[in-house]
Amino acid sequence: MSQRETYSQLIKQEAERLGFTACGIAKATFLEEEAKNLETWLKNGYHGEMKYMENHFDKRLDPRLLVEGSKSVISLAYNYFPKEQQNPDSYKIAKYAYGQDYHHVIKDKLRQLMQFMNEEIGEINGRAFTDSAPVMERSWAKKAGLGWTGKHSLLIQKKAGSFFFLAELIVDIELAYDHPFETDHCGKCTRCIDACPTQAILPNNTIDGSKCISYFTIELKDNLPTEMKGKFDDWMFGCDTCQDVCPWNRFSTPMNEPLFEPHPDLLTMKYQDWEEITEEVFRKVFKKSAVKRTKYTGLQRNIDFLKK
Repeated sequence: MSQRETYSQLIKQEAERLGFTACGIAKATFLEEEAKNLETWLKNGYHGEMKYMENHFDKRLDPRLLVEGSKSVISLAYNYFPKEQQNPDSYKIAKYAYGQDYHHVIKDKLRQLMQFMNEEIGEINGRAFTDSAPVMERSWAKKAGLGWTGKHSLLIQKKAGSFFFLAELIVDIELAYDHPFETDHCGKCTRCIDACPTQAILPNNTIDGSKCISYFTIELKDNLPTEMKGKFDDWMFGCDTCQDVCPWNRFSTPMNEPLFEPHPDLLTMKYQDWEEITEEVFRKVFKKSAVKRTKYTGLQRNIDFLKK
């Protein structure tokens, strides 16, 4: 076994110990195919008011501009599929936001993995990312052999579905690289396209982000468009519809991360409870949750929009 293979094996073993459900490694290079796709996506205005998507175009496509001298992109997956779900007689939030904010939870694990690498391999220069910087996570995960991109644009794994977070370590050492995931196992299935309440999933495996319920309920700071009234299917923060209908998610298994456990009230609250929610209850239920991003006033706006 070569030194690169030994290092890669050590990294994957430690990643598993830290709770990551998958780990793959790709060579840090320019993402040529993704460059054309991103340019077209932006030109079509599919990013809506998310102007930050226009920033750092070059950095999104070349990890060597994010980490000087970078050689490898380590991609990791972390399961968040909940053991229990919300009361069915309730406005809904996306499952990823049930527990504590994943940015903090996973960043901490990435720091531990980076520390392990420095101790076991030697001094390494690198940066950790999880949905918080201009990194094309799904492209790198696919290149690292973790799965394929579904029609809903999310990464899917045969044995785990798609309810998992992605994270990366971009580092300046050569490692043994995994084979890219080439096969698309969605076939002719169009369940996610057919089920999308706002027709945000286009037939060419593209998401019109400006029509996505997650965009409206989280990203959009202005008033919600009246033409979307009645189309949100009770989603007040994010949306899981495309994942809920995906046949591959029958293989999703409950996560084992205590920090992703929801506040008990979240699972029992009903429509009326949400409509009468006070700022104090909001702070209690979503104390360290990603839902805080929309703030109390933002969640109220979303709930008001959903009221029959």
